[in-house]
Amino acid sequence: MTESHARTPETPSVLVDPLRNRGVAFTQEERDALGLTGRLPSGVLTLERQAQRAYQQMQVQGNDLAKNVYLEQLHDRNETLYFKVLAEHLAELLPVVYDPTVGEAIEKYSHEYRRPRGIFLSIDRPDDMEKAFATLQIGPEDVDLIVCTDAEEILGIGDWGVGGIQISVGKLAVYTAAAGIDPRRVVPVSLDVGTDRKSLLDDPLYLGNRHPRVRGTDYDAFIEKYLETTSSMFPNALLHFEDFGPSNARRILEQYGGRYRIFNDDMQGTGAITLAAALSAVKVSGVRMRDQKLVVFGAGTAGVGIADQLRDAMIRDGADPEQGAAQVWLIDKQGLLTRDMTDLRDFQQPYARDPAEAADWARRDGAISLLETVRRVKPTILLGTSTVHGAFTREVVEAMSEGTERPIIFPISNPTSRIEAMPADVIAWSRGKALVATGIPVPPVEYDGVTYQIGQANNALLYPGLGLGTIVSGASQVTAGMLLAAAQAVADQVDPSGPGASLLPPVDNLRESSAITATAVVKAALEDGVATSKPIDTAEAVREAMWQPVHTDGAAA
Repeated sequence: MTESHARTPETPSVLVDPLRNRGVAFTQEERDALGLTGRLPSGVLTLERQAQRAYQQMQVQGNDLAKNVYLEQLHDRNETLYFKVLAEHLAELLPVVYDPTVGEAIEKYSHEYRRPRGIFLSIDRPDDMEKAFATLQIGPEDVDLIVCTDAEEILGIGDWGVGGIQISVGKLAVYTAAAGIDPRRVVPVSLDVGTDRKSLLDDPLYLGNRHPRVRGTDYDAFIEKYLETTSSMFPNALLHFEDFGPSNARRILEQYGGRYRIFNDDMQGTGAITLAAALSAVKVSGVRMRDQKLVVFGAGTAGVGIADQLRDAMIRDGADPEQGAAQVWLIDKQGLLTRDMTDLRDFQQPYARDPAEAADWARRDGAISLLETVRRVKPTILLGTSTVHGAFTREVVEAMSEGTERPIIFPISNPTSRIEAMPADVIAWSRGKALVATGIPVPPVEYDGVTYQIGQANNALLYPGLGLGTIVSGASQVTAGMLLAAAQAVADQVDPSGPGASLLPPVDNLRESSAITATAVVKAALEDGVATSKPIDTAEAVREAMWQPVHTDGAAA
């Protein structure tokens, strides 16, 4: 056999490029033009027929992780088909391609590794950063959005090192499916600074840096170099930070938020979607935003980030800044946070209470409990970001109900094993008075002849529209006004006044919802003076910017 006969034929490039590949949707004319003669079965199926088959193939997978793997393989093969399936079944597939299933995929990343997706930046080789992005072979005007993570605080599962790239990939998939962000103009990034998880460091198949997390000045220099490099190479890109550790997440946002186009979903997105639920609840409770009293159980990055946005909403409704901060109480592992504590984080300090205020409050092992705080403060809003399952006991809910007519109770920790209370219990213990939103999808609750629809404070209701609005407006930064506009736009999509009505819209029609949110964000960017693009018709500009999973003329060329 000659050498030419022994050689395995190369696969035509269009079939291995997921952005250009159409699979068996290529017409005979396209096959001839692209050198695909004889490389595909004769039948030509439309994108719609392919999507029907792909969905059927996905459905027969044994569990959600297997479905996630199948969909990622489809993603690697044919992006248009992947997003067609995802967009048509988004409510069903959101928990498969993102939280909670993506957490399991991240844990198994090194063992299930198939092909790279995204850019991997190592703290051990910081000078490779520009070279790494250059391998994408795209121009400075060709990137709208970059999602990066250092994977220190992935969802509810903690530090998973280089496997965190899957959170960047998953986040971008939702951006595209929910808001039409063009998948050709996004980049997922892993910032590999090491890992403190011993099981990964001891795993011979682990694919990341094999050393503990780098911290301190070297870490800070790496982050600064990342921001300088990305903003220089891709000046129009929104830089999304995801699942960083609590202290780093807040510090990076505060230090660089005024200089770069940064968005942190764990702080700003979670805060804004919870604010949206609160704005809906306020319409029902009759208590003005400026008069709300908020107790936060779980004073980490997410909890305090939400507190910040609710405080800002109080101020915008007429409270002075000092009053707004005084209407927030934080509870963490130490109990109620007071100013005399020596282990407070910098972002907790503005809300720490005067010890004299609680001098006569009951203590257990020296700490003031959630129940004691609720009884003393009589809050109107109780927020759970603690991941302590069952923390909102019957006594706590009953105390909330005694202190205010329509208590607003948001146990938003996830997954289900970490939620502070199940909505059915909150509704029953409050005798149907509580206004509830959760961080997990929950079926309707029946109580005393009323069906209660439980809104999910799912960031996917907000951040895709916020990102799209930022891109369309060319906003130089994400402002507090843009976040408020996004929250208000989400809240305005539901009527919470009916018996048992949801405080938030469902995720069933996210593309329409995201378009409405994006339009509000563009207007806010214009009002705040940060927009660099000023469309004549804002709503039309938003809809025109939304990429659609369809085959267009010339797309395969």
